[in-house]
Amino acid sequence: MSPAKEGLVRFAIDARASLFTVQAFASGIAAVVAHSPKFAVRDIAGEMEFVPETMQDASLHLTINVASLEIMDEVSRQDRREIERVMFDEVLQKSVYPRVEYKSSRVNMSKSSENVYRVNVSGHLTLHGTTRGMDLDAQVVIGEDTLRAQGAFVLSQSDYALKIASVAGGSLKLKDELRCAYFIIGRR
Repeated sequence: MSPAKEGLVRFAIDARASLFTVQAFASGIAAVVAHSPKFAVRDIAGEMEFVPETMQDASLHLTINVASLEIMDEVSRQDRREIERVMFDEVLQKSVYPRVEYKSSRVNMSKSSENVYRVNVSGHLTLHGTTRGMDLDAQVVIGEDTLRAQGAFVLSQSDYALKIASVAGGSLKLKDELRCAYFIIGRR
């Protein structure tokens, strides 16, 4: 094992302490009165590894259980059932594609201040059976036993062959763009 690998530390994601959200945006003629649904990812797993002194050999791996998405908005029980049916059955097809996965191919970390880093991750996102390159930027705070990472990114549903959801006879349709935000806690 090389000297760099010997000092490798691993932080596993604490799903209960972390928050990952996906915001969809309404369009169409009913968009003025409709809301843009926001979903929380309740089941996320993964890890980040690196050598603390040099930040060498850094890597990131995340897995999301698609069935764990939950609408955060206050909606009626009937609307919730319809939104979840469309999201899980028509758009994400959770029975065919139960997981979303991200694996890094390169991680660049630069120190901003004591224990605070700007991180750029290049990797591949697999969603709905399609894998595409995706870069993520984050601010990361590294403690002795915890790691906190936060950031946001935009995802186009059409890049992953996702059906753009529509309801009410097409008068309410979601935009192609999804905004994802995360505050991830990792524990050593």
